[in-house]
Amino acid sequence: MILAVPNIKAAEKWVLQSEKRTARNKGVKSRLRTLFKSAVESGDAGAARSVDSAFDKAASKGVIHRNKAARKKSRLAKVAKRAVVAPTKAKGRTTRKK
Repeated sequence: MILAVPNIKAAEKWVLQSEKRTARNKGVKSRLRTLFKSAVESGDAGAARSVDSAFDKAASKGVIHRNKAARKKSRLAKVAKRAVVAPTKAKGRTTRKK
């Protein structure tokens, strides 16, 4: 299979640059998803702050859209607030009186 190769010299460079950016951004996005999931599972306010800053940084660099960063931060704050108001129940089986 023959791939489409640009005719213009500068376009060849653009293709290489796009591949590099895509690879870098893919790693950042993967890290953001992992951080978000771990912060949601923990429900810790400290973890939420570090994730917020990671989303802000990714948005400022143009890796993700700023509205997406805001949406994710909002959802994370909502989960953290819910965790503070209603702490998680103890896992395990409770015994009933007979």
